[in-house]
Amino acid sequence: MKTPEIIRIDPWLKPYEKKIIARQKRAAEAEKQLTGGLPLKDFANGHLFFGAHRNKDGMVFREWAPNAEKMYLIGEFSDWQENEEFCFSRKDNGVWELITSGDVLKHTGLYRLSVSWEGGSGSRIPAYAKRVVQDSETLIFNAQYWDPPDPYQPVNKPPDPSKGPLLVYEAHTGMASEEQRVGTFNEFRERVLPYVSRAGYNTIQLMAIQEHPYYGSFGYHVSNFFAVSSRFGTPDDLKRLIDEAHGMDIAVIMDIVHSHAVKNVNEGLAEFDGTGWQYFHSGARRDHVAWDSLCFNYGKPEVTHFLLSNCKYWIDEYGFDGFRFDGVTSMLYLDHGLERNFTSYDDYFDGGQDEDAIAYLTLACKLVHQVKPGAVCIAEEMSGMPGLAAPPGDGGMGFDYRLSMGIPDYWIKIIKERPDEKWSTGEIWHELTSKRADEKTISYTESHDQALVGDKTIAFRLMDKEMYDFMEKASQSLIIDRGIALHKMIRITYRSHRLLIRATAEKPLPMPSFCLTKVLWSILNP
Repeated sequence: MKTPEIIRIDPWLKPYEKKIIARQKRAAEAEKQLTGGLPLKDFANGHLFFGAHRNKDGMVFREWAPNAEKMYLIGEFSDWQENEEFCFSRKDNGVWELITSGDVLKHTGLYRLSVSWEGGSGSRIPAYAKRVVQDSETLIFNAQYWDPPDPYQPVNKPPDPSKGPLLVYEAHTGMASEEQRVGTFNEFRERVLPYVSRAGYNTIQLMAIQEHPYYGSFGYHVSNFFAVSSRFGTPDDLKRLIDEAHGMDIAVIMDIVHSHAVKNVNEGLAEFDGTGWQYFHSGARRDHVAWDSLCFNYGKPEVTHFLLSNCKYWIDEYGFDGFRFDGVTSMLYLDHGLERNFTSYDDYFDGGQDEDAIAYLTLACKLVHQVKPGAVCIAEEMSGMPGLAAPPGDGGMGFDYRLSMGIPDYWIKIIKERPDEKWSTGEIWHELTSKRADEKTISYTESHDQALVGDKTIAFRLMDKEMYDFMEKASQSLIIDRGIALHKMIRITYRSHRLLIRATAEKPLPMPSFCLTKVLWSILNP
């Protein structure tokens, strides 16, 4: 195999050439083992086989539960009791199947699985459930069969993918309401979407889409990977939101969580078939020590099939235009990157990496691009792993963009620690443009990691309590004037940088200090 392109671009990687090539081979071998030579997009169809589906005579239900000894479909139709009429039969490779005549489940009907194994039993939500709802009184989550007689049909074409994510608006639907309650998809579509369009954004990143039992997790402790969080509305509500965004020439990407899963047994995958290692690692690798969650075993073909099918499902079913993969650093390293300073290239190739996870991410990116050419894959990754956002053929993993994790922290740092006159335009430009030559990056001015996790938004950091009394035009406040000016400058500086990169075919050019000075001066002196 020839020397990978990322080594030609960065000769410091030459000592690690064998390991980089080994990663390329591992991903190729994993794809061949999984697909048997089929295209990935024709393989990742678990959601079309497993779960609940109608056929011409009735319904068919399938689940993967290799340790199970018996399985029943239970629900409102059976008064939540086991009934031999709805007992699954075991097929090959741990697959269980139930074929019924007639419509066992009506639209919005509630159901679960009753699973038995040696030494125990339990009630489980199907792994491929496409809608999960919580009872307002008992607080119990159940699967809900969603098959509306008149489902929403998109009418708008997705935006031209060649534009790329020029300006990204990160949003959490539930927190987008000004009222003290959980917001909905419909409210976001009606109230926030027009604002996003007027502000010039061409991409929205939606957080907390997958169902999660604990709202305070911001959607990062996922329990049901194929289910839209019902607290925000119905699947059709989300489809309409995405479709109307497309009508405004706005792409919609999903914050997808494949880095870990919630520990909840009754709601999630934790002990689905009675074991703790069906989807996850066993032993010490099972628990994520920092996140109180469970770690997927990416080396198990059935798990890879589940996650790849999940990627395809969200694109095919809802029309998402790509993904921001959450927690990629945690996936890349056996220690989740928690004990590393990443001061040497040795940290990326010292044997402490999860090579199965790296192969999975490589295949996931390849799959996304096959399913929807032009879709984007963004890696939320802070270690600086070389090749992350380079093509697999060049020795990379295939992400389109790396998320520049340090940029939001940088803005907060200089706002907190430096007076205005000490801001260095040269330093700002360096921070915005510093990246690996073989990669493209996405740089947010701020994100939920800063605004919600132990800090404030940029606006609050600049203006704080003054915003409550002096935001109207009739008021006079130097704090508000300064805050608005710097708030605009930060975004204009960022936008100018992105536009310049776009105009120079992704090759940033040095920007003279007077350009940023002029931007700041024009804002402060309109």
